[in-house]
Amino acid sequence: MRFALPLGTSFFMTFLVSGVATWRALGNAPGVFWTWMASWMIAWAVAFPTMVVMMPRVRRWLGYLIEME
Repeated sequence: MRFALPLGTSFFMTFLVSGVATWRALGNAPGVFWTWMASWMIAWAVAFPTMVVMMPRVRRWLGYLIEME
């Protein structure tokens, strides 16, 4: 679960966000699909390891903040 949750979350989130950003920037231009795929792979390569490192910290911080209330 330590790697599965960040893997799935980063996979789908970067897929959608990079698609929207690419579509907004280029519209229905020729090659937009391949530009999107290249952008997605770069975004996912950054997002997955970031989420693996940050998710435990964010959970801890949120647990602390929620317990304070």
